[in-house]
Amino acid sequence: MLLKSSALFGAIVLVKQECLAFQSVSVQPASVLLSSTKVFETKAADVEVLDEPKVDVDVASEPKTEIEVPEAKPINVKVLGETKADLEVLAMELNPVLGFYDPLDLANSEFWSESNEASIGFLRHAEIKHGRVAMAAFVGYIIQSNYVFSWPQSLSGAMAPDLTLSPEQQWDAIDINAKWQILLVLGFLEIWDEMGGYGDTASPHYMRGRQPGKYPSFQEFREGVHWVPDLYDPLGVNGKMSEEKKKTRLLAEINNGRLAMLGIFGFLVADKIPGALPSLAGIARPYDGEPMNPFQVEWGSPFVMTYANSDSVAVAADAVVAAAAVVQ
Repeated sequence: MLLKSSALFGAIVLVKQECLAFQSVSVQPASVLLSSTKVFETKAADVEVLDEPKVDVDVASEPKTEIEVPEAKPINVKVLGETKADLEVLAMELNPVLGFYDPLDLANSEFWSESNEASIGFLRHAEIKHGRVAMAAFVGYIIQSNYVFSWPQSLSGAMAPDLTLSPEQQWDAIDINAKWQILLVLGFLEIWDEMGGYGDTASPHYMRGRQPGKYPSFQEFREGVHWVPDLYDPLGVNGKMSEEKKKTRLLAEINNGRLAMLGIFGFLVADKIPGALPSLAGIARPYDGEPMNPFQVEWGSPFVMTYANSDSVAVAADAVVAAAAVVQ
């Protein structure tokens, strides 16, 4: 027991000396010196101290790891839509005589807190859409004035209105169920356009970068619901058309649409206001109804389009034409 106590006391003394020696060693910034570690073994007779070799670690000699930072590249911001500058170029391509004409300053508008590019997309898409509807209406007006279907138009066996009625009167004469069918189909087409299609073939909204006037494909509808052709190129014959030819046709479509909007409203005005358009006086057919109320017969007229006395209008219009002829 005494021998063990002496050995333990001696070990404690040696450890204390080693701690004091370690505190007196200064650490250099370029290297770290690890002091020798004493391992003590206690035996019955004495204590044997084993010295381990000292290990010097030179931090400066260790390999350095360099991290390569990639060079910053400029961010290209893509404008999702056309700008006013694009409209000015388009105007010269459509009509170099008139050029860019925007009396209401719509090209600088920002509708519904959207960006200017989104608002221009809305205006461009709306013009092309209304132009297409007007072209269909103009051609339809001419056809309905000269030809009607010669077979029953409903399950009841009712025939189509005859040519004794004007196109406006023919609409009033058809069954209300037929009117609802037409309006529901048009409503579906409008909703599909706003959705941009569906599924994998869906396209962005026309205020979010879609090409103005480009109608979405019905591919997902054909595969999942019912077969229906696409509105544009249903036979797929225009796939190889050159970009230059496509551009020329798009410009022609816009010009024809603008002309058709004036044309169909000219027909309606000439029928509603006799003598308002002397150039159409020979083909106009007076209509007492409301062209803007598709359900006038069923629901009545919530509003009535009023105008000046037709005789006075005709006299004034003829006077303008006569004055213009004298000037020429």
